[in-house]
Amino acid sequence: MGDYGHELWFGAFLTPGAEGRHRLVRQAALAEEAGLDIVGVQDHPYQPAFLDAWTLLSVMAARTERIRLFPDVANLPLRPPAVLARAAASLDLLSGGRVELGLGAGAFWDGIAAMGGPRRTPKDAVDALEEAMTVIRALWTPGPEVRLEGAHYRLDGARPGPFPPHPIGLWVGAYRRRMLELTGRLGDGWVPSSGYAAPDELGGMTRILDEAAERAGRDPAAVRRVYNVSGRLSRVPGAGFLDGPPALWADQLADLALRHGVSVFVLATDDDRDLKAFAGEVAPAVREAVTRERTPAGPGPAETAPAVAPPAVVLTGNGRLDEAGRPRLPKRDLAALAPAQQANGRRLVLIHDHLRQELAQIRDALEQVAAGSADAAAMRSMINQLTMRQNHWTLGTFCASYCRLLTTHHTIEDEHMFPMLARAQASLAPVVERLEQEHEVIAGVLTALDAALVAMIEDPGRLDGVREQVDVLADVLLSHLDYEEEELVEPIARLNLDI
Repeated sequence: MGDYGHELWFGAFLTPGAEGRHRLVRQAALAEEAGLDIVGVQDHPYQPAFLDAWTLLSVMAARTERIRLFPDVANLPLRPPAVLARAAASLDLLSGGRVELGLGAGAFWDGIAAMGGPRRTPKDAVDALEEAMTVIRALWTPGPEVRLEGAHYRLDGARPGPFPPHPIGLWVGAYRRRMLELTGRLGDGWVPSSGYAAPDELGGMTRILDEAAERAGRDPAAVRRVYNVSGRLSRVPGAGFLDGPPALWADQLADLALRHGVSVFVLATDDDRDLKAFAGEVAPAVREAVTRERTPAGPGPAETAPAVAPPAVVLTGNGRLDEAGRPRLPKRDLAALAPAQQANGRRLVLIHDHLRQELAQIRDALEQVAAGSADAAAMRSMINQLTMRQNHWTLGTFCASYCRLLTTHHTIEDEHMFPMLARAQASLAPVVERLEQEHEVIAGVLTALDAALVAMIEDPGRLDGVREQVDVLADVLLSHLDYEEEELVEPIARLNLDI
């Protein structure tokens, strides 16, 4: 337990009452304007007075530009996970990568059954949630058709896609031991609410979650802590949690961040004044207090900070990757991990195999041009449609060119994948830095190949220049994919990271 160093987010947890539909959309925009980071919406499909959560989130996404959105939490018994995967990925694409996915195993079983859903025992509810997480992640992973046979859910040749443009977190609403252990083993986030888990109960719950993560070979820091809170903002301090002025709120929330690793605070309120005070007074004070505790003392007058090592040399004199300069870590036995963990790590290989297939397509297209059965313009068009060019899941799991095209102030790499790997295992930092550098090299090779094709369109006799660039691409890309798999498959598996 303790501070896990995550970036602090603050948000609004809005009640999706149908009568307040205009207010809800306005408040999502207000939350963004006020500087909040995320909006959560309850999902109770059996409640006739509520708007459908996914419809509401979609409208909110259309009326905002920056703020993140998530169901807090999705009612899994009434939302088939395969359809939920496609819905979440679709909204993530349409919103520019602003969706997280809260998941709940189910509650209020009378209401669920009244809507035609299953009435599950506590054990079945947890088992179904675990299966659902496997289904969702499988459909977000590029590769062949998926077949899964579970007690509650199955896939019989479903094709993966669409693919979210950022790694959507699976945030689990959990309170009891088995759910907490599941969250520690497989979740990307934990979402309790203060009404069901008071601040003084978080320590025991966190301990169960962290121990489960460690038993699974994960760093507990891989699970982001999201806390739905409610309280009363007033000038006079009261006796309870979050009962008093903003300064008192800030002290109490900063304490939760530093003692229990909570990094996302979502305020349940439908009041504009509370939203503004939470964003304008509470959030900045919490950030300041936590930053102050996290910041180590600087070097004294006679001390100097250590020099930062220059980036590794990536290319050799002949334009190939400098394989000797790659950082390499001691290897652990992948076979020693649980089968589910091994499968998670090997998802990276499935993604890479898709890129290897695309490289084979490039070579085949080149031979068709050489044989006169196709032209350079057609080959250029084909290359520009490839995954490695479009960069939704480019160059392994990380996307160099795609990240450069993002208009948001954080790239996917800066905000998600690389920090997640480095936090989960600090020794991976030099490896992911090197992979970033190699992504830039491969992006440059693709640009050079495109230029060679343009030149051949103007002069068909320049086939050799295209062939040379394809050879360089094959050498660089295949070497890069092999290195990434060698260094990352086992850590991704052991740490249960969602790629």
